[in-house]
Amino acid sequence: MQLLNRWLTCLTLSFCLLTGFITTESALGSSTAGSVQAAPLPTPLVAYLPPGNAITDGRALLRYSLPIDNQDIRAVQEQLEGLSEWLRSKRWSPIKRDITKINRLLGRRRQAILEDIPEDRQALASEYLDDIRAGLEPMLAAADERDRESIWIKRAELLSKIGAIEEMMVTEFPYEVPEEYRDLPQLKGRATIAFETTKGDITAVIDGYTAPVTGGNFVDLVQRGFYDGMPFIRAEDNYVLQTGDPDGPEVGFVDPDTGEYRAVPLEILVKGDDAPIYGATLEELGRYLEDPVLPFSAYGVMGMARPESDVNGGSSQFFFFLFEPELTPAGLNLLDGRYTVFGSVVDGKEVLQNLGQGDRILSAEVVDGLENLVEPQMT
Repeated sequence: MQLLNRWLTCLTLSFCLLTGFITTESALGSSTAGSVQAAPLPTPLVAYLPPGNAITDGRALLRYSLPIDNQDIRAVQEQLEGLSEWLRSKRWSPIKRDITKINRLLGRRRQAILEDIPEDRQALASEYLDDIRAGLEPMLAAADERDRESIWIKRAELLSKIGAIEEMMVTEFPYEVPEEYRDLPQLKGRATIAFETTKGDITAVIDGYTAPVTGGNFVDLVQRGFYDGMPFIRAEDNYVLQTGDPDGPEVGFVDPDTGEYRAVPLEILVKGDDAPIYGATLEELGRYLEDPVLPFSAYGVMGMARPESDVNGGSSQFFFFLFEPELTPAGLNLLDGRYTVFGSVVDGKEVLQNLGQGDRILSAEVVDGLENLVEPQMT
């Protein structure tokens, strides 16, 4: 009965998500963030279970979302990422088999990996590849000893180096942002944000490769000190933690240079597309079965809140997605394709778990990647 109740809760939450629950309407006078109002359901409505397991780690999502096409480094990454499944079930033979496979891949395909890296970065990439191969031996020894914790730690270390190699492969921004958004800040790459909150420190990576306009808007607001002292206005257990509602009657950021509300469009990059979709949900476009490059599948993913009635009305309010596998199983997460994902928490998830309504962001600072922020091109 308890499992059934939780399943029904999941369906109820899914319905709330579908009818526009995550909005900025609370800033218009309601004490609860985003009232659920009767709204026509999109047609057709399809619930489905996609193949494979959802990626539930923010760092992994960010690695997979990098715009690269080197299949050899991806194969190494996938094998390392996949060890998590065997570690959870304590299946030691598959762990040793896959570690051995990674070692072979690195030996045979090393040059093919390095060929996709600019010459001035190849020496460092080569050093990282050596470090990865050297790190596999202690992992095999730990598997023989059934030391799961040591393998988890070493796996995270090696995946960090894999991510660094993959980032070296990105030599230019992969597409042009539509000209109509040139009056908004853009993030042509990634930036790291350090949050100090009333419960501790959080680090997040903002991804401009999948959401350059939303990411640029957010990094610009951080630079302005907009979020310093900002309270969390909504906290739902196993759901979302929302902030970004400034004092006063506005529901977003009013640019002091223009005196106008800065609105950012809905921005979703779909797997297989060359550039993001702007201004429409995937449901509205009949693409409800397709997957965003950055989905709402990991604890601490960051999404942009918006008014229920305006997909292009987001501004400053955003939310951390509090992923809970029992309440948001793969295929029932109806946020995907309806809200922009623009980053993810990579450190401090335990702090995020303890934050609630009334807590505050004491400060937010760009600690890396500020050079990727492109200021608006004013006409």
